[in-house]
Amino acid sequence: MPKLSKSEIETYQNKGYVIPDYTVPENILRSLKEALEETLNINSNIRPEQLASIHTEKSSANDTVGHSTFLETALNPELVDLVSSVLGDNIIMWGVQLFCKPGVDGMEVPMHQDGQYWPIRPLKTCTMWLAIDEADRDNGCLQVVPGSHLGSIHYDHQKETRDNLVLNQSVKDPRLDRAEIDYIELKAGQLSLHDVFLVHGSQPNTSGRRRAGFTVRYMPSTSVLRRDIKIPFAGYPVNWKEKPLWLAKGRDVSGRNDLTRGHIK
Repeated sequence: MPKLSKSEIETYQNKGYVIPDYTVPENILRSLKEALEETLNINSNIRPEQLASIHTEKSSANDTVGHSTFLETALNPELVDLVSSVLGDNIIMWGVQLFCKPGVDGMEVPMHQDGQYWPIRPLKTCTMWLAIDEADRDNGCLQVVPGSHLGSIHYDHQKETRDNLVLNQSVKDPRLDRAEIDYIELKAGQLSLHDVFLVHGSQPNTSGRRRAGFTVRYMPSTSVLRRDIKIPFAGYPVNWKEKPLWLAKGRDVSGRNDLTRGHIK
């Protein structure tokens, strides 16, 4: 199984993100491309940048219609093992989202921290961002503030009212006024990992080229998805009370994560 190298782990710890020396096998990338097209077609009434929970079946009229390929990929032992290099050997997978920016009017993701709207305590999560299309500066690749995760700081955010944003919160903190920006440019099949406290976002896409990728959210099982916590609305609905969890590796160390709730039988 692939593992992050010592230097890659140090990069993740120091910068808050890393691009591993790893590319998913061609058969997996091909399956993801096929699943992407099917998912876009069946959810044509939803902006492609806002397709959350695309790994689960439809459970209500307001849900997106998911695809089993995304769930299979999120639980792929090779990918989970990469994540275990930074989270340890007891891992819960709790979310999958598609971020597909059309090439003409791809929406902006304002700079933000994920922890502003995730009820996980202690707040510890690693996000895998896997490129289905090539992602670069021209078509709105992920951009991050390296080192902004250090100290587990909650930076000040403001609510955004513009209607061309994927999220409605953006970081607004003088401590980041002169912050350095790193651009995470990926070939199709490459991936990046980033920490829950890392400040990140992406620019609009007007390049004429689509930029599709999907994210998988993992947490160590020492953390708990607190279904009782009320958190700010992030721009699209999430049913935290019924969100399903999957044990991706090891065991639930906390003993408090409900691994059966939300699973459609």
